[in-house]
Amino acid sequence: MAEADLPDDTAGGNALVVRPAGRLENLTARVSLMLYQLSWRTPLHKMRITGKLPMKLLAVPADPLPGDEGRGTAIRIGKFHFMGMEQSIDAIDYDKPTLPPAFADYVHRFDWLRDLTAAVNRGEGAPLAASIAEKWLAANGDRPRMPAWRIDNSAWRFLNMASAAPYLLSSTDLIYRSKILNHFARTARHLDQSAVRATKPFDKVCGWAGVVAASLLLPEGKARRAMGEHSLEVALRELVYPDGGLLSRAPQQLMELIALLSMLRQSYIARHEAVPDFLTDTLSRNVPALLGLTHADGGLGAWQGCGHIGAERIEALVKASCVRARPLRQALDWGYQRVSAGPSVLLVDAGPPPHAKQALVGCASTLAFELSFGKQRVIVNCGGAGLVGANIPASLSRGLRTTAAHSTLCVDDSNSTALLANGQLGRGVIEVGLERRDIDKATRIEANHDGYSKAYGFVHNRVLILRSDGLELRGEDTLLPHEKHKGREEVGAHLRFHLGPDIELLLAEDRRSVVMRLDDGSSWSFVTTLGTIEVDDSIWVDENGRPNPTRQLVIGVNAPKGGMTIGWALKFLG
Repeated sequence: MAEADLPDDTAGGNALVVRPAGRLENLTARVSLMLYQLSWRTPLHKMRITGKLPMKLLAVPADPLPGDEGRGTAIRIGKFHFMGMEQSIDAIDYDKPTLPPAFADYVHRFDWLRDLTAAVNRGEGAPLAASIAEKWLAANGDRPRMPAWRIDNSAWRFLNMASAAPYLLSSTDLIYRSKILNHFARTARHLDQSAVRATKPFDKVCGWAGVVAASLLLPEGKARRAMGEHSLEVALRELVYPDGGLLSRAPQQLMELIALLSMLRQSYIARHEAVPDFLTDTLSRNVPALLGLTHADGGLGAWQGCGHIGAERIEALVKASCVRARPLRQALDWGYQRVSAGPSVLLVDAGPPPHAKQALVGCASTLAFELSFGKQRVIVNCGGAGLVGANIPASLSRGLRTTAAHSTLCVDDSNSTALLANGQLGRGVIEVGLERRDIDKATRIEANHDGYSKAYGFVHNRVLILRSDGLELRGEDTLLPHEKHKGREEVGAHLRFHLGPDIELLLAEDRRSVVMRLDDGSSWSFVTTLGTIEVDDSIWVDENGRPNPTRQLVIGVNAPKGGMTIGWALKFLG
């Protein structure tokens, strides 16, 4: 593994982080992409992607990503399993599939190959893989269309098929083998045409990664490689912040990028070629940024639509990247802060939300935090808005994007940033002020946002102080009058603390304090200086898109025009 050259993120100080304005999509590029996609139905596009049939792949790259043995076993008995959903393989109409979008991508990307190879040997798995691939090719191989031939799906399908080539090309049926090899070539030519027309940074990266992989694994790839590597380097600069985070601020998209670049890296290794410096450098920044959102147990917190992802999956992804790195403590561009103190880890969303056109599943989570103690999640966000499936319907997904689904202050039951129906974000937080510094035996983070300034005349200011032994977290949430926008005479506000799983509560009679007993047997006290504590139902969503019941502490107050402050403390009792 390569050791990441980490930036110096240990210094404190002040910062003002402004929500990016977002790049205006070039009208010419949009029209070009639209016309190109319309041309898929014409003989012209068939001519574009038709050409010389390769006799073989020049190499078979290793797949560094682990498969899911359970899903692979399901394929063996004739079923696709995905995020709680089940589909008989024989019943799938590849010509007009009716699967939910994420499930359809799983099929079209041939991600199922990784699961199949994890569950069965080549002798048993090859006929199954060939059967599914042949049916898919019969419906989609000669007819490029959405979503099967979408840029990211095409690139992933090329990489997945290449790494599973021994399973796909074991057949002695020469006609079938020629279809598979022809699809490699057609996909490469399709990506040649598509990547240059992509209008979104992540799509560009996927497209050019596929082009580079094709240049390494198919014959006569010298010219394709030169164009692909240059364009991929440019696309990565547009997508990835200097601190390694992404424009979308979405951990699940960063995980996909790390997986994509790790797969591409294996294509170079399979050809005994040097991995370009820009690819290695990008991974060396991506991994610390992702680890900066991990808790003490190594699992990932729930941010921007992501579920609570377990440590095993994160460890496997980091291993695949071949990067060894420490978690990034603070990332101003990526927008997250991490404080590790004793057995505790504090994670804070201290950045503006992504611009509407850059958001993956935008959430109004500014100034939310999560806290873990050892392997216990104490304070969490609900998460899971991006995991629509059998257990997360679209209506619940919208609720999981709200400010109220995060551990922060919510004014008048409204969102700090408006939520749009397509998963993007509207008006709201523009600026986040941030100060982080070490004080006597503690780390202090103070941040504020202007998301409630225009509608309510308030700036939300939050102070979090985590003691260096990790046994006490003090907080202060203040609504300050905005200097330019006038507020209402009085408005309701709710401060929410969504609790981790399996926490027992004992609420005091005066409802100003509560004792929390964690699953590991330890106890914590929570107290507030203003208002009273209500206990309400909540959920947290795991990495498989399953909502799990939990509870939340809610402090409701009426905020006068002049503002108010709620002080609170969470302390380890033993």
